[in-house]
Amino acid sequence: MNDQPCATPAASCCDDHDPRSLSCEEALRRILAGVQPVAAIETLELRQALDRVLAVDFVSRIDVPSHVNSAMDGYALRGADLPPAGDTVLNLIGTALAGRPYAGNVGAGECVRIMTGAPLPAGTDTVVIQELVDRQGDSVRIDARTRPGDNVRAAGEDIAAGVTILHAGRRLTAADLGLIASQGVGRVAVYRRLRVAFFSTGDELKPIGEPLAPGDVHDSNRYTLFGMLSRLGCELTDLGIVADDREATRRAFERAAKGHDAVITSGGVSVGEADFVKETLDAIGTVNFWKIAIKPGRPLTFGRLGDAVFFGLPGNPVSVMVTFYQFVQPALRRMMGDTEITPLRLRAVCASTLKKRPGRVEFQRGVLETTADGQLAVRKTGMQGSGILTSMSQANCFIVLPMESTGAEPGALVDVQPFAGLI
Repeated sequence: MNDQPCATPAASCCDDHDPRSLSCEEALRRILAGVQPVAAIETLELRQALDRVLAVDFVSRIDVPSHVNSAMDGYALRGADLPPAGDTVLNLIGTALAGRPYAGNVGAGECVRIMTGAPLPAGTDTVVIQELVDRQGDSVRIDARTRPGDNVRAAGEDIAAGVTILHAGRRLTAADLGLIASQGVGRVAVYRRLRVAFFSTGDELKPIGEPLAPGDVHDSNRYTLFGMLSRLGCELTDLGIVADDREATRRAFERAAKGHDAVITSGGVSVGEADFVKETLDAIGTVNFWKIAIKPGRPLTFGRLGDAVFFGLPGNPVSVMVTFYQFVQPALRRMMGDTEITPLRLRAVCASTLKKRPGRVEFQRGVLETTADGQLAVRKTGMQGSGILTSMSQANCFIVLPMESTGAEPGALVDVQPFAGLI
């Protein structure tokens, strides 16, 4: 695996400053410049389109609501009949329901009982809510607390016909499905799912259920990658664990490159005696081996294998998740056609002592919560080593400490990236 302790005097994974390292911003810029949205589009039934990316602008076909209607339960009447002061009595001549509108015309001195959503009867322009009405049989007494036009929703108030209400590149939410359905549309054009192959490399990795020899560890990275990629809605091919063997490595890469949009590996992205990844990539791909000025997760490989984009992530579990969230997820979302790829950042009051040396942007794991006085506060999740996966399991955000930061004390404001539900 990668991110192991180093003892060389040259710039290494242990150094906090390496002038050859790329900044986070530059690395992401290069990655995003190297990916394009998939071209293929498919049309799905509306219920299948949740969390898919809209491929074409959605233009409204009808007004919503389609008619002037009541916003409240009450009595529909002419605004001219409202008393300027005191009260007045009107004749009740009928009832209007959402599915059964009142068909007649309402004249001066008359009103109609009306329910929320029912079309306003001809001649009316105002609804007096039922709480302000004294009804006695077919007589209704109202006072001066209502103004003309109150409690009425205009046709097209929510959506006007001919307006673009959803733009291409939007990941469809539950509310979006409702908007589309309100137009009477049951199918929508979306970009196809990304096809992603992934595997882990390393002789020390053992699958679940196999006993561990000295120095072995169970492979956890494929499971975190599976979860993160599934959250994005990708079609996945898990190629398992690839041994530190030249031919096995080459076969895995050749298989992964066929029929996939992206290939992701963990481990083996540094140059070592048993690392055949670089050798294989140099032979069959076009790749860049970068050091990124971040912690954890400095080494990163990015390039192409045939038609597929390639991401080589570090081996340590937290490094995999940090580099995925900061670099891979934005790239995959762009490839999906998504236009909203920048993670949300908030400011929160730090509730822990955070230690850091200058030289790298650090993504510490934290728990973001709301205090009793309504402030956002964040605390770290204990030890922050790149191999401590519990620091991610317990967290719901990254605490982002800038390159030249020396840490933070309780009470300081810090930047956080919430990730609950995303990774």
